[in-house]
Amino acid sequence: MKKILVIGSNGQLGNCIRKIAPDFENNYEFIFTDSLSLDITDEDQINDFFYDQKPDFCINASAYTAVDLAEKEKEKAFAVNAEGVENLAKACADYKTVLIHVSTDYVFDGETNLDYSEDDFTNPIGVYGESKLKGEELALENNPKTIILRTSWLYSEFNKNFVKTMLNLFSQKEELGIVGDQFGQPTNANDLAEAIMNIVGNPNKTFGVFHFSNYPETTWFEFAKKIAEFSKSSIKLNALTTEQYPTPAKRPKRSTMCLDKIEKSYKIEPKHWENSLEDCVNILSN
Repeated sequence: MKKILVIGSNGQLGNCIRKIAPDFENNYEFIFTDSLSLDITDEDQINDFFYDQKPDFCINASAYTAVDLAEKEKEKAFAVNAEGVENLAKACADYKTVLIHVSTDYVFDGETNLDYSEDDFTNPIGVYGESKLKGEELALENNPKTIILRTSWLYSEFNKNFVKTMLNLFSQKEELGIVGDQFGQPTNANDLAEAIMNIVGNPNKTFGVFHFSNYPETTWFEFAKKIAEFSKSSIKLNALTTEQYPTPAKRPKRSTMCLDKIEKSYKIEPKHWENSLEDCVNILSN
């Protein structure tokens, strides 16, 4: 039976993979780790773990994702998002393990009106994006059997995320301002988990960089409006400009990604973000 190592199993994506793992247990043995049981920044620990377990697949769902804090904690962000990924990629290469590594739309600067393809010029505008891009490069450099999945605006019923924050604020406030001039693709982490398992099960793997998200694009303001609609909240929402809501880290203005490559290579059809959002709000409301 093939082994799947899931790193970062306590995060949003890790929890979503854990949720669907029972559906695949006839074919795969899952090994779930978190930062306490496996520290990816410790090269010796990674090497020992791979020597013991020899996984066929390594899904790296771990990351330093505190976008604003990363501006102050650059070393920490790079340790997890770049050096840790390098350690994994090298170990994967030693054991001929397929590495599926999750990255982000923040590798782009967002200064375009077109959807980004996988081959487009990367130009991160913050430390988080820089560290994730370095992780992509190190993964591809060190393991030929690497699949990078760039995703965006991830949310789920697990952990901290925009949807849960909004639902919480809706219950406390009568009025709220939300940024309305940044565009992206909200993505349900459950859909990403399903896409990853689809890739794992595909016998004809294509390696390299892929984009996966829900579609089409929207703004944080329109996203929040839909959360309010699906949760039947009466909150009054006001659209703000990026200038009216300054943050320590700059965000890409428009980081929407083209999803054609993953559809062609893996026959994975992305879902409409509103449908996936409604599913999540229903789970959180029950």
